[in-house]
Amino acid sequence: MPSTDPDHVLLDRAIELGRRGMGRVSPNPLVGAVVVRDGTVLGEGWHEEFGGPHAEVNAIRAAGDADLRGATIYVSLEPCCHEGRQPPCTEAILAAGISRVVVASDDPTEKASGRGLGILRDEGVEVVVANGDLAARARLENQAFRKHARTGRPWVLFKAAMSLDGKVATRSGDSKWISGEESRTLAHHWRAAVDAVVVGVGTALADDPQLTARVPGVHRQPRRVVFDSTARLPGDSQLVIMAREIPLTVVTSRAAPRAAVEHLEMAGVEVVVATGENEPARVASALDQLGALDTPVTALLLEGGPHLAGAFLDAGEIDEARLFLAPVLVGGRSARDPLEGEGVERIADAMRAISLTCEPSGEDVLLTARLREW
Repeated sequence: MPSTDPDHVLLDRAIELGRRGMGRVSPNPLVGAVVVRDGTVLGEGWHEEFGGPHAEVNAIRAAGDADLRGATIYVSLEPCCHEGRQPPCTEAILAAGISRVVVASDDPTEKASGRGLGILRDEGVEVVVANGDLAARARLENQAFRKHARTGRPWVLFKAAMSLDGKVATRSGDSKWISGEESRTLAHHWRAAVDAVVVGVGTALADDPQLTARVPGVHRQPRRVVFDSTARLPGDSQLVIMAREIPLTVVTSRAAPRAAVEHLEMAGVEVVVATGENEPARVASALDQLGALDTPVTALLLEGGPHLAGAFLDAGEIDEARLFLAPVLVGGRSARDPLEGEGVERIADAMRAISLTCEPSGEDVLLTARLREW
């Protein structure tokens, strides 16, 4: 049964509103807000785009000329109190005369982390912070923001399409198409929602992909990232040809020939040199650098191939997995598995999902495994 508690219902609405900013506000979080007085909703808003007004300000503006003294504002994330591209939301709340603030989740960034709520309390505003399922849901909506705030690294979503016997390609390397059209369309929506799409150079050479989100309503295309330790990506690949139009980052190692790196840079490619004694360490190094870009990558979609996906797993840097299971059997000892790398020696050491859901996706089945929570 859905809750009938007004605070629960209105916080749920704020979280729902925040989702409307998906694919538009990164590296900022998804935030929604609802202003209510005497049981009447006076204004709703959400953070609509990076650099634009925050959810609280949009909700207050949506209330128009209504008197907000004594009103309550419901916010999916604690209001900011620092000056950034926009003025502090705590100031807008206080200026409007709002007397009660109900918050679904905390902001883990160093410049926030409860400071805004403290300011509001000091000014006599009643502050209520949710707990339980609603708070957990609000945190889940902003996993990318939360991980980046705490670690400086992007949240990683691993996507793969596999056969019933767990194969992502035949022994000859053929993989088109294991999943159905509906599943492929859904994956394009995931691309539109993240900051970057990541593949290994083997996938880039074999498929010559664009790695763009080809669905209606895309606000901005994700950065394309290729892990290519020796800078083999050719200048006539679609990725390089489009590099001046859509950002392309190639992650190399110190073993990459200087001439090859310069050739990529002259084509408008950003080259990142990952360091470390092994592949998992170089994955971690690359994620640190992607998260520290001027326009940071806070969420990325890892599309493979198996070698790179295995390195991410060995590095402990897969936060969620979405696996399409197609109604086909491939077989073959040398057919490709979705994850290679070193793996674990004992099942007891395997990464275990916190939650697992299953739903139909056209003729396929989509398994979603949440592996970590931030």
